[in-house]
Amino acid sequence: MKIHEYQAKELFRQAGVPVLNGHVARTPEEAAAAFDKLGGSLAVIKAQIHAGGRGKGTVAEHPEQRGVQLVRSADETREVASRLLGNRLVTIQTGEPGQTVNQVFIEQGCDIARELYLGIVLDRAVAKPVLMVSAEGGVEIEEVAAESPEKIFKEHFDPAVGLDSYQVRKLCKKLGIEGKAVRAAETFMKAVCRTYVDLDCAMLEINPLVITGDGQMIALDAKVTFDDNALFRHPDIKELRDLSEEEPAEVRAADTGLSYVKLEGNIGCLVNGAGLAMSTMDIIKYHGGQPANFLDVGGGANTQQVTEAFRILLSDPNCKAVLVNIFGGIARCTTIAAAIIEAGKEVGFNIPLVVRLEGTEVEEGRKMLAESDIDIITANDLTDAAQKVVAAIS
Repeated sequence: MKIHEYQAKELFRQAGVPVLNGHVARTPEEAAAAFDKLGGSLAVIKAQIHAGGRGKGTVAEHPEQRGVQLVRSADETREVASRLLGNRLVTIQTGEPGQTVNQVFIEQGCDIARELYLGIVLDRAVAKPVLMVSAEGGVEIEEVAAESPEKIFKEHFDPAVGLDSYQVRKLCKKLGIEGKAVRAAETFMKAVCRTYVDLDCAMLEINPLVITGDGQMIALDAKVTFDDNALFRHPDIKELRDLSEEEPAEVRAADTGLSYVKLEGNIGCLVNGAGLAMSTMDIIKYHGGQPANFLDVGGGANTQQVTEAFRILLSDPNCKAVLVNIFGGIARCTTIAAAIIEAGKEVGFNIPLVVRLEGTEVEEGRKMLAESDIDIITANDLTDAAQKVVAAIS
């Protein structure tokens, strides 16, 4: 689960991670009032969407407007907010469609001496979180990782113990941090590592992390995602979810108990089992097709879930054919066949449908489909299915 920058910063504040004062606004008038509340002559207004690259992003309806901008008065804040709110911000992560800005964050100005990068993720190879820092703050860290990986410094830490002081000193030496800023770094880095563990984060990123003129460290940005499987321990964090920022089909699927991720291809996939779903997507790609989604109906799928899965797949205008790949186990092939037949009656298939069944009660399932009125292209194995579904839209 993702949250907005202003929400992440409030969690940081509660955890003792230094952040600046700021206020969220959902109208231009609220934005102007927020500037006045900060009581300064300089502030930053930031579009709040679940995507990075906002500083370089452009508003589709106002190409001259960026997603992050300095403002020097309440009137200017109101004007910038009016160009952001309700309009689409296009960034490197959103792609051409962009994302609609429903709220902005107005934050006080800051005396920036240096900009750094800080991120924490789980390193599955060693089964520990890893803290990553770089002097290349304020830029796309993906470019740094690809072109100059030696500029990213890493320290793994035990989640039960946290980051040690000697690790902070090592990182400070590599980053060229000296004097008062070293003490600030120890407090800051230990706090963010503790926050990552305590809140069951999947990823925590601060870009830029700034060192001020007086040697303090402040999180100037905040991007946090959480492990969905641990949200039952954090009902307060679960309440921060913003459904308007998520793909509607993915929300709809989750409500039905389906695992669905929308992709950019044109071949819909309906599969039981995450591993089989990944293999199905791979073999479609291998034979020249492009998967439109990842969809795992699970081992215990019922007629209602499969019918809803078809509704979700067919609601995607990019979907030009569907491949059903089922290995019957807990969900028997007869159950899936009955669900496909029922879905055909309720939803109707107006695009090619390729079905590959294998496993428990497979012969009975195939017979049910053969005797139905649904126009189905049957396949003997996964390779045959992939070739047929790619050919169906060629």
